[in-house]
Amino acid sequence: MSEWQRLDPKIMVIGPISAFRQFLLPSLIALIGVGTQQPRWLLYAAPLIILGSVGVGLLPWFTTRFRIAGGQLVVTTGLVSRKRLTAPLDRIRSVDLEASLLHRVLGLQKVEVGTGVDDSMIELNALSVAQAEQLRSVLLHRGAEAVRGGAAPVPDATTTEPDNGEAAPGHGAPSGHEAAATEQVLATFSPSWARFAPLSLGRLAIALGALGALWQFVGDVHISLARGDELWELVTGASLVLVLLVLLVGALVVWTVLSMVAFLVQWWNLRLVRDRENLHLTRGLFTTTSTTIEERRIRGVRLRETALLRLAGGGEAHALATGLEESTYAVLPPTPIGVTTSVAADILGDRAPLATELRPHGDAALRRCRTRNLLSLLPFAVVTLALVLVSDGPWWPPLAVAVALTPVGLLLARSEYAHLGHALAHRHLVAGSGITARTRTVLQTDGVIGWVFSQTWFQRRRGLATLTATTAAGSEKVTIRDIPLGDAVSFAGAATPGMLEPFGRAGPTE
Repeated sequence: MSEWQRLDPKIMVIGPISAFRQFLLPSLIALIGVGTQQPRWLLYAAPLIILGSVGVGLLPWFTTRFRIAGGQLVVTTGLVSRKRLTAPLDRIRSVDLEASLLHRVLGLQKVEVGTGVDDSMIELNALSVAQAEQLRSVLLHRGAEAVRGGAAPVPDATTTEPDNGEAAPGHGAPSGHEAAATEQVLATFSPSWARFAPLSLGRLAIALGALGALWQFVGDVHISLARGDELWELVTGASLVLVLLVLLVGALVVWTVLSMVAFLVQWWNLRLVRDRENLHLTRGLFTTTSTTIEERRIRGVRLRETALLRLAGGGEAHALATGLEESTYAVLPPTPIGVTTSVAADILGDRAPLATELRPHGDAALRRCRTRNLLSLLPFAVVTLALVLVSDGPWWPPLAVAVALTPVGLLLARSEYAHLGHALAHRHLVAGSGITARTRTVLQTDGVIGWVFSQTWFQRRRGLATLTATTAAGSEKVTIRDIPLGDAVSFAGAATPGMLEPFGRAGPTE
């Protein structure tokens, strides 16, 4: 690919349509604002929008060029203001392929190249499927060779494609039989996983926010439903308990159906494979997404079981990677815990860190959990007391709230302590955390670049500390809270032999 190449000519179909979608909403808002005072705008608006969309949509095909030369990916864009993007092959961290429904109809894919420098991606919006697969293979393979240094380079791929639509062997991409031979399937999609979708409270919060916005919009534009008066009379005439029960059941049914449909659309046809030292994830029903992560950039995994998922026997798996825009990457949706653990073990290459028992932190840590969780519920009692004082009410409600919340705080403390712990297993450090959600973070000891020991005044009184392993992967740290100070020092020393020796007596300073 040393010669300059263009995008696929079919972008002249996708570009105008995409531009038209971007212009449509602002144009409608502008037209509504104009109203009937200047009716001539309505005559010129539609042709202007269409012509503008066509013009903007055609520009990428005339102005975008790319090539691989001199160990670099070079992309030029722009008409008046020219932009030249250059990415050394050894700095390329990920190559993602995405295809919307329109892309798939036209046999195209969008390529996004990440370098890990910032959140921006180098984007090539429309390449043929064979060309996109070939480019990804060349970028990742040459990037790996450049990092290792000294391996024979991959021959330049030509722009000529075989008639069968596959990349030619020997031009940077393996043949179909070779690719099948190198692939190890780690997980494939099962529609039964959709049963975990309604248990995601994050999706529920988004849905409630959208419902609130819709309700406000309906109120602002004064939309009235047909036979609304009769419906209101029926509701007000019924029992309040019955109405609330019907609304609750109806909301649960609607939420269950919508969340499962959204889950199937997002994760349909999921396939996670290991291919030539890369993890390759494809998914999507209408818009297909294909993501490739080099395994040498993966430093660990994180398993998370929320309270609802744990009751249903499910969990979530994330890979902790370095140099990616999304360094904590979801390799699976919520799945049965057996599948989650199996895939995480395959990624680590070792099941021991996922099965090892965590070392508890002792009674002092348990008392800290109790204090912390009881104090977290204190605002409820304070608010109740303030309401009583303002309204000159009876004295007993604040006391009743405090008494009722005490066992809740103790229960949360017991749950937090049960999830708290640490361990070393086969060149991996393991940290447990969480209150209602149980989280196990596994990090390669080779991925630790430093240690932070910290103590609050309350921790010093109990001989505890917070130990943080700094790393370039994931959220850039793994925290072990309320660990005995002596255990923290010995644990860090065992995980990274020699790292603490230059500091003499390790630990926080007074």
